[in-house]
Amino acid sequence: MTEWLQITSGRGPVECSRIVSRIYQQILKEAEKAGLQVRLLEPVPDEYPDTCKSILLAIDGEEEVRQFVSQWVGTVQWVGASPFRPHHKRRNWYVGVDLIAVLATFESSANEIRIETMRSSGPGGQHVNKTESAVRVTHILTGISAIGREERSQHLNRKLAMARLNRLLERKAATGAQEARREKWDVHNRLERGNRVRVFKGDDLLL
Repeated sequence: MTEWLQITSGRGPVECSRIVSRIYQQILKEAEKAGLQVRLLEPVPDEYPDTCKSILLAIDGEEEVRQFVSQWVGTVQWVGASPFRPHHKRRNWYVGVDLIAVLATFESSANEIRIETMRSSGPGGQHVNKTESAVRVTHILTGISAIGREERSQHLNRKLAMARLNRLLERKAATGAQEARREKWDVHNRLERGNRVRVFKGDDLLL
């Protein structure tokens, strides 16, 4: 069994990118203890060493894989002073961990989908709207669509959108169209204090 996890800083500052890398190391450590294998699929590095805007990874194992990833999906909080800006008053930093559906044969059905690029929106500074990095993927037959817009890379946003659409179509087949329409995946919007699944302080996160 294989599960994909995406660890993302959303559009958070470089401090969050540092935590992304540390969470990846923590997952490696805990997965080894659980007898699971972790494969690094796609890291998106940030400007400083040992920082990543996002990391896409695969976890392989038996049935215990699902239980393992369920302990991570949601918002992870780290409490501590910024190593890059020592006088910064902020001490709470949030990153997101999301479960991404593993693509099988859906991506090969190019004639069944429509792909659109668009300018990303939301926080992120003056450069957010200058490139069309966001991607919307629509399944033409059902009209179901999914968007990838959290990352600065159009390539990764497309991969996320495709994975999310695949999950929506699988959910539609399993539980009906009504639930599929309600399903919304937006990693950045899930970085909320009320959705914390793990909290680390100071050196807890191998810092």
